[in-house]
Amino acid sequence: MTDQLLISASNGVGRIRLNRPRALHALTLEMCDAINVALLEWRSDPVIKAVMIDHAEGRGFCAGGDIALIASSAKADGVEAEHFFRHEYRMNHLLFTYEKPIVAFIDGIVMGGGVGLSLPCRYRVATERTTFAMPETGIGLFPDVGGGWFLPRLPGRIGTWLAVTGARINGADCTAIGIATHYIASDKLDAIKEAILDRPDDLAAILDQANETAPASSLTEQRADIDRLFAADRIEDIMAALRADRSDWAQQQLATIATKSPQTVKVALRQLRDGAAFTDFADNMRNEYRVACRVIRRPDFIEGVRAVIVDKDNAPKWNPATAQEVDDAVIDSFFAPLPADKEWTPLPETQR
Repeated sequence: MTDQLLISASNGVGRIRLNRPRALHALTLEMCDAINVALLEWRSDPVIKAVMIDHAEGRGFCAGGDIALIASSAKADGVEAEHFFRHEYRMNHLLFTYEKPIVAFIDGIVMGGGVGLSLPCRYRVATERTTFAMPETGIGLFPDVGGGWFLPRLPGRIGTWLAVTGARINGADCTAIGIATHYIASDKLDAIKEAILDRPDDLAAILDQANETAPASSLTEQRADIDRLFAADRIEDIMAALRADRSDWAQQQLATIATKSPQTVKVALRQLRDGAAFTDFADNMRNEYRVACRVIRRPDFIEGVRAVIVDKDNAPKWNPATAQEVDDAVIDSFFAPLPADKEWTPLPETQR
């Protein structure tokens, strides 16, 4: 068992604690595999009534996936990155289809891989320390790990706005739009977790009783602007609407979008459009895997990692440099089926 996770079972509760505090608990391949093994074991164990996912010491919840591994692989043949995506997406799917209740305590940073670990769970508890974002377009990636399914199902055009801008929202915002099912002050979480460990059959009632009225959400106040200005499915049309609007907020969104990879912004918009039409979560994950295998082999990913994570000059030189220069045929090619033996599939144990 990897020491990057603390996995235990007690009194009918399976517990998964992320344990990479120096990396903000970012997911590694070993972590994804260990989570899959534990979940499959508990699923068939009649003693286990519920599963709890949280983080150990340090800031949490989970800041993403193993970008270092993915970037290193992308510079080579990309095979190791594909392997990571395959296993991570299988974890996302297993969580989504899990029959027993799972509660994720998203107390802290929830980005990328952390979104894929928590949003498929039946219960998601936000706090005043929650910061949620899908910032992938800023490094030449796209909001994967199920983003194509979850984001278009948020109210109005909020999912599109989150995907395109990588905006960060807080726990109150998450509660207002349904990303979180409950809002509880962070200093009460230990007692809530102990209560669940004592009475796992009462998990839902415990969470409901502890649920608090979240503070007012600034995102709710911005909802009309988001729905109006991010109504289009083409980034060119979104940017035109923002330019035509004279508000400071609209100009701030334009400035933010200017820092993102035009190519992967277009990928994200296509991904969300596809995802909204899927009726099976596995189809969404298969779609995202096709895109992931191809996007990592494009120049923007390596350049985005260099600019944002390695050199930290925050001055990526995107190729193509503008949305108008992005070839729609190239975007279409990202979504094309892979060879049959390369396609993503769920874990065999989940195909019932």
